[in-house]
Amino acid sequence: MNFSSLGLFRPLKPGSRHQFAVIGLGRFGRAVCETLHKSGYEVLGVDVDEKRVADILNLGAAGHALQIDSTDPLSLKQAGIFEFDTVIVAIGNYLQESIITTLAVKEAGVPHVVAKASSDVHAKLLQKVGADRVVLPEHEAGCTLARSLTKSGILDRFDLDPEHSIVEITVPESFHNKTIAELRLRGQYGLNVLATGHAQKFDINPSPERPLQKGDMLVVIGSNADIDRLPI
Repeated sequence: MNFSSLGLFRPLKPGSRHQFAVIGLGRFGRAVCETLHKSGYEVLGVDVDEKRVADILNLGAAGHALQIDSTDPLSLKQAGIFEFDTVIVAIGNYLQESIITTLAVKEAGVPHVVAKASSDVHAKLLQKVGADRVVLPEHEAGCTLARSLTKSGILDRFDLDPEHSIVEITVPESFHNKTIAELRLRGQYGLNVLATGHAQKFDINPSPERPLQKGDMLVVIGSNADIDRLPI
C-alpha cells in the first residue's frame, strides 16, 4: 500500500471538485503536481520562473501551468487561483514570498491552504497568517528515515496526528501461522488490523481467524507507542 498521498487528500470535502493549485514549482511543488495529476485530479501549477513552468508542461505533470508573481493578489485572481478548493503554497525557501502568498489566498477565501515551511519559525508565521496545514518536508523525511532505520519491518507509514499512525509492516517470524485472534493485536498491543495481504492484493478487514504468513504484509492502526512495541 502507498500512503504518501493521504495527507493531501484527507482535507477534501464530500462533493468537492477535487481541483488543486500548486504555487511554486521547485522539487517539492513539482512532485505534488505530478502525484495529483497522475491520480486523476485537475491541477494548475504556477511559478514566477518561466523555465519551471515550461518544464512542468513538458513533463506532463500538470493539466495547466502559468507564469505569475504569486505575491500579486491581482495576478492570483486573474489566474483563477482563488476558485480552487485546495491551494498548496510550495515556496518553502523564500520566506517573504511564501507568507505574502499564503495570506493572499486565505484572505481571498480559499477553503484549504497547505503551505510548505523551511523552519519552525517559518511554520509558525504561516500558521499566523491562516495556513490550514503546514508541512516541513525535510523534518518529515528525517523522521521517516529514522523510523526505517530503527524499525526495518515497517514498509510504509501515514501519521494521522503526532501520536497515531497507520503502518504497513512485514509479518514477523513470531507471527507466522498464527491467526489475528491468537495474536490478540488489539488486546495485547492496542492495534486494529485494517488489511493483510501480499504484493498488490490485500484482504480488507480480514477475518480474525485468518492465519498470517511470514513475509506477508499487515496494515494496522494505533498509537505510535503501541506500534513501537511490535516485534519488527
